Amino acid sequence: MIMIGTRCQLEQVVTEELTAANIGSGLLPVFGTPYMAAMMENAAQTLLQAFLEEGKGSVGTHLDISHDAPTPIGMKVWCEAEITAVSENGKIIDFAVKAWDEKGPISSGTHQRAVISNERFLAKCNAKLEG
Repeated sequence: MIMIGTRCQLEQVVTEELTAANIGSGLLPVFGTPYMAAMMENAAQTLLQAFLEEGKGSVGTHLDISHDAPTPIGMKVWCEAEITAVSENGKIIDFAVKAWDEKGPISSGTHQRAVISNERFLAKCNAKLEG
């Protein structure tokens, strides 16, 4: 059973590869929003996967975050995902997501994931390649 209130926290050090300038979302050498968003989704996915049976996975369906403060190269960042709601059928999971650097909060928002059958999802995706 998926437990509301369960949390997962991930951390990493900002490198040049994780900057806005590197990914093209900006021109400055600061922690890039796309990398922060991916880190938040990774925390949610990691947390949820622990509750799922073999052959099941999840995909992100919605992400609504702010990026409130810059983080320089060399500083540690961490994010947290917390399960806040589970749909009646157990297939839609809502998360609160937050991120910090060594000086304080840098982001907050919400994320939603859908539980899927990995095999069925990939078959549907790959069917797009068929004429």
